[in-house]
Amino acid sequence: MRPILTIVPCAVKDANALVDRLHRHHAPTVGGLFAVAVEDEHGVARGAAIVGRPVSRMLDDGWTCEVTRVATDGCDNACSALYGAALRGAKAIGYTAILTYTLPSEGGASLRGAGWVLDLGGEYGGGEWSVPSRERKPSAVPGVKHRWWAPGSCIPAHAMPTRGICREDDDAQARLFGGAA
Repeated sequence: MRPILTIVPCAVKDANALVDRLHRHHAPTVGGLFAVAVEDEHGVARGAAIVGRPVSRMLDDGWTCEVTRVATDGCDNACSALYGAALRGAKAIGYTAILTYTLPSEGGASLRGAGWVLDLGGEYGGGEWSVPSRERKPSAVPGVKHRWWAPGSCIPAHAMPTRGICREDDDAQARLFGGAA
């Protein structure tokens, strides 16, 4: 039987403790705007999501936020529940766009389950952040990523994908992002 899941408030510090214990390839975040957790019917935390400012300075416009970490113990539907809660929380406090990134090896089923859409504009990121004038720790996963947008996001004009969004039909894309199909 599947557990009954409930979204609960969570301090970023507590979410980072779950990330430290459960995330497959990332360390805890340095900070965050807010976090949410998901508990089962016994009050056991099954995962958490941390939302922060966009890692990309180009997207850090004050209206866009990013899900920087999601970690669960593998409980069915926990990731989708966390992505949905992150979106609702971001919208409730005034953000107009929310995004996240996945590795090319990750299929994105939880994101699709929560209604997020894949940006087909190409692969993003890659490389290292460290430069001689500002040394940084090496990235745990320095390769390129796939970018996803939450439903209803008002994507900043300079971030609009050049090759579209992965949607079933053009009308759905137009409704989602406010453009002509």
